[in-house]
This record gives sequence, C-alpha cells and structure tokens, in this order.
Amino acid sequence: MPLVHIVLFEFKPNVEREVVQDACKRMLELREKCVHPKTQKPYILDSSGGRDNSPEGHQGGFTHGFVSHFDNEEDRNYYLTEDPAHLAFVKSLDGIIQNVRVVDYEPGVL
Repeated sequence: MPLVHIVLFEFKPNVEREVVQDACKRMLELREKCVHPKTQKPYILDSSGGRDNSPEGHQGGFTHGFVSHFDNEEDRNYYLTEDPAHLAFVKSLDGIIQNVRVVDYEPGVL
C-alpha cells in the first residue's frame, strides 16, 4: 500500500535565508540520493516541497512543507531509520530547525 509522508519545517528565526534555501534544496535532492539497499536504485516515488504561501493564517510558524511518496511501509521505515542519506540530512538540520511536524498516511485509509 503506498504511503504519503508529509514534513513541515519551522526554521529558527536567526537562520539566514541562504541556509534555509540550501536545506530545502537538499531535502528535495533526497529523492535521488536515497537508494534502496537491495536494488541500489532510488526508491522515493515522488517528492515535492517549498515555501508556504497560504493566505489562511494557520501555519503556526511552519514556513516550508515537503511531501514524499513511498511504495510501501517497509520503504518508508527504511528511509526513517536506516537510509544513510536521509539520516545525514536530518543530522545536518541540528541548530537550524525550531520545530518539525510529520504526518504519514495511506491514501484512502480513513
């Protein structure tokens, strides 16, 4: 069953724009950099993201959002707990992220 992985970032207020842009660029690059341990091919099916532009005012401080699609729970779990590219990216956010929210779901499972 496919899984959708949503990540919202709130960067610390003192983080320079260039640092934020670099982090976001690297987040999007994970689609190519994360490779499956068995096939040695990228396994994130699709990803997108960018800076919030909602006029609703419900962001709660979150400024950037990203969505990744995985073929199954096993791939998503590998990404979260073992993928060296993802784990290095997460570590690189130390000191620049104030808050993060993550929501995962299976499409149509209510």
